[in-house]
Amino acid sequence: MNVLLENVDLFLNGFGNTIKLFLISGVLCLILGVILAMMRVSPVPVFRAFGTVYVTVVRNTPLTLVFFFFAFAFPLLEIIDRNDYDFFIAAVIALTLYTAAFVCEVVRSGINTVAVGQIEASRALGLTFGQLLSSVVLPQATRSVVPPMVSTMVALLKNTTIAAGFSVAEAGAIRDSLSEDGYNVMTGLLWVAFFFVVLVVPLTLLQRSLEKRWSVAR
Repeated sequence: MNVLLENVDLFLNGFGNTIKLFLISGVLCLILGVILAMMRVSPVPVFRAFGTVYVTVVRNTPLTLVFFFFAFAFPLLEIIDRNDYDFFIAAVIALTLYTAAFVCEVVRSGINTVAVGQIEASRALGLTFGQLLSSVVLPQATRSVVPPMVSTMVALLKNTTIAAGFSVAEAGAIRDSLSEDGYNVMTGLLWVAFFFVVLVVPLTLLQRSLEKRWSVAR
């Protein structure tokens, strides 16, 4: 307990930044992922091609390389002043762009579960592609994507630790700080693992609650 009690500020700051990274990146990757999924099922060939290329490239690129690009290569483009470059924002962008590819595939798999007959009936009624997705497809697809989507969000939460290697003081950086101060690093890592479990549990409970509610609704 001494490792925790004597470093409360360190743990609060680290997990505070972890939660910020997770929440901001989570919202942004959900929005981008849904847009990409819509592009992948779009009747416009250019949109489908862009969505396919994006997902293929990003999913097969290690997240560490994505972080490296935004931490070191992107500043060299001199799009923004290096003095104003914020590594936290860079971490948010890297996590968002990477996770959005997985969100896209989860949503697309949910879209594919909707019966073809319903889609054809909607088209026969004269619904546009946007109306078809928003009124018929996505509401039904949402029910089937909850389990894999929660798993994707859990992976995002754990992936935030990579930001520690790129000057972002979050939970992944706690080990280095404890080591510098001479504390037992193994004990510190056990506390970090424990708090990650605490963060994951609410997501799991939310998943079970939604599955139970929507299964009854069906």
